[in-house]
Amino acid sequence: MKSSEHNFVELLQKHQNIVHKICRLYTNDSDAHKDLFQEITIQLWKAYPKFRGDSKFSTWMYRVGLNTSITLYRKSLRRVESQSIEPVAYKLSYEEYDDTKDEQLKMIYEAVHKLNDIEKGIIFLYLENKNYKEISETLGISEVNARVRMNRIKTKLKTQLNS
Repeated sequence: MKSSEHNFVELLQKHQNIVHKICRLYTNDSDAHKDLFQEITIQLWKAYPKFRGDSKFSTWMYRVGLNTSITLYRKSLRRVESQSIEPVAYKLSYEEYDDTKDEQLKMIYEAVHKLNDIEKGIIFLYLENKNYKEISETLGISEVNARVRMNRIKTKLKTQLNS
């Protein structure tokens, strides 16, 4: 029988690109990316005992990761204050995120960075092929609100990218 710690490490390894994508969305340099990655991992570890499996692990991971990012950056923290993750740190391997230099992707990220925190979360989940029900559940907003905001976000991004 697998231990809770082993299950967590296995699931985190399998889905760590979710965390990398969130970090890419909310940070501008590799140091901040690594700090936020570590903070999200710590928050996931702290919250894992409460994970009941009502939703997929990846959906729960999105929620914790986005909430951690939004909370930290709303407080305008430049550096992420970290806590010790020593009990499981030796079991985690950090894989460098493939940061493409494609100009179109760069422009899209610049446009997305101009969105507010909730809008970033909505567009991120939308681009991850989450339906409006999943988006609303993850962000704690109504499904109708998610649809309306998504339409406004699309308009904003089209305007920014066409200028």
